[in-house]
Amino acid sequence: MSYSVEAAETLALQALSWLAGHDELMPVFLGATGASIEDLKSGANDPAFLGSVLDFITMDDQWVVEFCDLHKLDYSAPMMARQTLPGGGQVHWT
Repeated sequence: MSYSVEAAETLALQALSWLAGHDELMPVFLGATGASIEDLKSGANDPAFLGSVLDFITMDDQWVVEFCDLHKLDYSAPMMARQTLPGGGQVHWT
């Protein structure tokens, strides 16, 4: 399954909302990315920032499981959506 840009952005916005409601994980995201709360608000309209949200969530299988179970998504959905957003293309080292 591939995602349209709009569908990928929608999934990433769901991920951002999930992350914002996760009291223990949100500070980790802010620390890892250097983003501020203000950046989250403006980043919601930036496909590259939304990609970084999906990059972060896909770093840990448990985060993927929690997010996907909540939204009734296949566990591959965040990575599939990530590939559609800026910077998410697969790299082929040849």
